[in-house]
Amino acid sequence: MGKQGSAKSAIVGLGLSELSRESIGSSRKLAADAVRDAMADAGLRPCDVDGLLINRSPLADPDSMPLTLQDDLQLANLRLLSGIEGQGSSAVQMIQYATGAIEAGMAATVVCVFADTPVQSQGGGQAFAAPLAISGIPGWEARCGLYGAPGAYALAADEYLSHYGLDRDCLGAVAVADRAWAMRNPQAFLRKPLDLLQYRASPWVVEPFRVLDCAYPVNGAVAVVVTSARRAPDLTERPAYVHGMGQGHAGSAAQAEAQGGLPPLGARLAGQIAYHMAGVEPGDIAACQFYEAFSITTLLGLEAYGFCEPGTAGAFVKAGETSPGGRLPCNTGGGHLSGYYLQGMTPLAEALIQIRRQGGERQLDNVALQLVTGNGGCLDYHAALLLGSEPRL
Repeated sequence: MGKQGSAKSAIVGLGLSELSRESIGSSRKLAADAVRDAMADAGLRPCDVDGLLINRSPLADPDSMPLTLQDDLQLANLRLLSGIEGQGSSAVQMIQYATGAIEAGMAATVVCVFADTPVQSQGGGQAFAAPLAISGIPGWEARCGLYGAPGAYALAADEYLSHYGLDRDCLGAVAVADRAWAMRNPQAFLRKPLDLLQYRASPWVVEPFRVLDCAYPVNGAVAVVVTSARRAPDLTERPAYVHGMGQGHAGSAAQAEAQGGLPPLGARLAGQIAYHMAGVEPGDIAACQFYEAFSITTLLGLEAYGFCEPGTAGAFVKAGETSPGGRLPCNTGGGHLSGYYLQGMTPLAEALIQIRRQGGERQLDNVALQLVTGNGGCLDYHAALLLGSEPRL
């Protein structure tokens, strides 16, 4: 890797398919739409692309995003082709692997794409209702009626709140902050004003989560183009430079008892590696784009990545520090809770929009360095990126 303070690679193209809560085609079609949009955004033709990394939802049919997406896109010169599976950390991992391949000389221009179509006639909830294994005992979750990610994450959230003696308004504060940003984003799906009273009146999903604590899934695809930092200015006026990246996998949250009752978070390790690579500290970060399938993950992220002491993130969010005008803007497009849920591509796309200064009413003044995170399983798999607006910090 390059020296600390110098960019490792750059993202030069961003493409989105249509995003909808209606049926708008297959994941494969939407992925192709997003890739074409990303290539056009970077001024590239299919013959200019020599790498393709593909990610699908871990709950989707493996055939929904096949390697033959290459043929749909007429990419005939690939030196790098793979499907990436790191669950919710996959989008960030794709940028990391693309960066490594470019630095190793395996490829020069890599497209990374994620697509999903979870919202069908039965709604979005059914797609995420499969049991999420957290016990290590085959079939235990289904036999106990613990279906879907909400139940598994709810156990972790309840343990966190109980451990620190916090109220559930800490979760609500995250939803309210996200909504304040979404109201400034015309592409966000949930834009009506929201306060804590309205949050408390929303339906329960599984305690301590209300419906507003849960991500808002959509059908769609997002793609990005990664190239070398040196080449990036030739392709776009405002590249997003990759300064740091890391992964952290501390094991299953089922081992929480060994961690004083709290789930072990590989996020802490991912952040340490990324900060060290970039030669920065948490205080150097201008904004955070967290993967937040549920509100609790933003609180845990604020603490694990070094912005708040353990147990204090709820007070930090309640004080408005992550909201518009706060000290540490977070999830500035509305995040997963009010913007849209396309797994790790949601926070990545928002970071790119901010660095390109295309945020409109939500545009930040300081976009020098942003943290982008991904997490998967039930807080099992973590990855982080540090994206900046300049090639050197």
